[in-house]
Amino acid sequence: MDETVLKSRFKVEGMDCASCAKKVDVAARRVDGVKDVSVSVTAGTMTIEHRPEADVAKVAKLVRSLGYKVAPLGLAQTKTGSQLEIDTTDHDHRDHSKPAHGTDRHEEEKAGRHDHGPAGLHGHDHGSEEGPWWKAAKARLTILCGLALGAAFVLAKLVPDTEPWAFIAAMAVGLIPIARRAVMAALNGSPFTIETLMTIAAVGAVIINASEEAAVVVFLFLVGELLEGVAAGRARASIKALANLVPKTALLEIDGKTSEVPAESLAVGATILVRPGDRVPADGTIISGSSSIDESPVTGESVPKPKGPEDQVFAGTINQDAPIRVKVTAAAADNTIARIIQLVEKAQESKAPTERFIDRFSTYYTPGVMVVAALIAVVPPLGFGGGWSEWIYKGLAILLIGCPCALVISTPAAIAASLSAGARRGLLMKGGAVLESLGKITKVALDKTGTLTEGKPKVTDVIAAARSEAETLTLAADLEIGSSHPLAMAILAKAREQGINPTSASDARAIGGEGVVGTVNGVELFLGSPQAVEKRTPLTQELRDRIATLNDDGKSVSILLVGKQVAGIIAMRDEPRDDAKEGIAALKELGVGAVMLTGDNRRTAAAVAKSLGLEPRAELLPEDKQRIVGELKKAGHFVGKVGDGINDAPALAAADVGIAMGGGTDVALETADAAVLHGRVKDIAAMIALSRATMTNITQNIVISLGLKAVFLVTTVVGITGLWPAILADTGATVLVTANAMRLLAWRGLK
Repeated sequence: MDETVLKSRFKVEGMDCASCAKKVDVAARRVDGVKDVSVSVTAGTMTIEHRPEADVAKVAKLVRSLGYKVAPLGLAQTKTGSQLEIDTTDHDHRDHSKPAHGTDRHEEEKAGRHDHGPAGLHGHDHGSEEGPWWKAAKARLTILCGLALGAAFVLAKLVPDTEPWAFIAAMAVGLIPIARRAVMAALNGSPFTIETLMTIAAVGAVIINASEEAAVVVFLFLVGELLEGVAAGRARASIKALANLVPKTALLEIDGKTSEVPAESLAVGATILVRPGDRVPADGTIISGSSSIDESPVTGESVPKPKGPEDQVFAGTINQDAPIRVKVTAAAADNTIARIIQLVEKAQESKAPTERFIDRFSTYYTPGVMVVAALIAVVPPLGFGGGWSEWIYKGLAILLIGCPCALVISTPAAIAASLSAGARRGLLMKGGAVLESLGKITKVALDKTGTLTEGKPKVTDVIAAARSEAETLTLAADLEIGSSHPLAMAILAKAREQGINPTSASDARAIGGEGVVGTVNGVELFLGSPQAVEKRTPLTQELRDRIATLNDDGKSVSILLVGKQVAGIIAMRDEPRDDAKEGIAALKELGVGAVMLTGDNRRTAAAVAKSLGLEPRAELLPEDKQRIVGELKKAGHFVGKVGDGINDAPALAAADVGIAMGGGTDVALETADAAVLHGRVKDIAAMIALSRATMTNITQNIVISLGLKAVFLVTTVVGITGLWPAILADTGATVLVTANAMRLLAWRGLK
């Protein structure tokens, strides 16, 4: 039966680790009617799938009870099994006087828009996430706890009799908020958290007269969390920095007059003026003017691109040389940068297989650590006559060493950093699972038109016969002026390139399947295929041989007749992208094979493939491409299919990973698992390299987190280390793992 499913999205402030996300996830799932929950620490968002009758306000209330700020972002509807697009922006421009489903206005405000719960309930930053880190709630708590600890040391030296109580009081400053978090998490379905382990260890240390160590351990724990939050903030800032690339205002042109307006108010079809030095305020197409465009903020390319009429420009790029007039092609919410942010935030809510495995592992790992710690504390005293204080102390240290924070964050931190780094270079991967899969690719199947080639023909040769090359091109342009046919556009572009200003032919008209006929200066002209020309006048063997050679190079040939005389030949070809050969070579360096799949004729396919150095498969229908992808998979390859996302849809779906090439179109961004926004073939190799770098980073993180724990576990049991090093083993490992993952933010692509 078809079941209606709603998706509600919330901004959740204060999350900075995988443990936070886990508690939010578990709490939200406890509400009746909630079917699925996705939480992104980096984006600071929570998306819940729920039935219409589910109490969404209760979900927000439960999350708020954990100490997080919650604000609704939007709600959308779909049917079970269908795909859904939802609002992912921080600024919901809809009418908020209309409540989200299942809540009235008052409930919505209670759910988190104005009431953010008791301050300091959670050790993380629950104030505004804007501003310097030292103004955050967690920073204030850490500083306060540090001052209390310092005062306790001074008081203990001056009045030794107050020592235990002074340190207990200092410990309480930091431990009370931690204990409250542990209690609320337990009440909401997460009893085995780091807060629980920390609380038991600190209280146990006081009981065995180790109050000084208990106070220091609590302070070090808060310092570790603070550092963790700062590192998480860096990843969050990398996405916010993308949004800041787009200027706030634009120069709107109406009837020849310009006025400054908010960039977000620009409508599709509007004309804007972009002055030298200004950032482009919207995606668009240049109407007039030529200039160099610095695309490094969006693509990472350091060399500016020369662009002129009909070329596309992206929001956030910088106009360098001269004024240009641009026709807006996408509203603010749909421009390239907005889509990048939207897809990255959604991707960060999707867990990779490795991350899901570690989540499941930690579910059993933490209770297991508590059991091991309890056994270490009681078995030696009961069974072997050991001292109770000594072994309880060791058991408490094991609790802290065994905390899974570093292990749990090892994968999501690396994936979030990689998704952000990739997005800044126009590499979009829809989730951790896709990012992980990309590194496994052993064979890439690439479409030809629009993927390996520019997708539009260019004039490659103008060959003189009865008329000169310049006259042949001029007369052909006269015939084609005003036509929107791709071959006509190629001829007109070549004419503009050579400074030719064509004049319109009289009585110009197309003859179906043959070519174009018209009159210039009283002389009848015909421009068409060799076969159509042969019907009008015979071709010499020399011309036929020349045409065959051009065809062997994958070029389409048009012949211009002036009366019955062959004036000249114009050859055109959809040329490979500038970086196509380099991109195929980069794939080979990574050990990834490449094959070209195209519906074009074998001769053209062979010519293009030969120039790029890859295997061609030609004259294919969409179902043939799908079949070939299946054959490659059966042969043992992990297949990535690269195409335009339209006629390649069956093959994209059949591949292990579907990659769309495009400049931000709906199809390019929505059809496949990943998208190369800027159409560079080399970016396919870069995407695979980023995936492999990410998996290497994750492996390093797991080794760091488990390795440190193993070392300190042994040294604690044999009596070399105690509580202080134990908490350093936990918080230190978490900080090291997070810092290692953040290195991926500096990833700059292939050299």
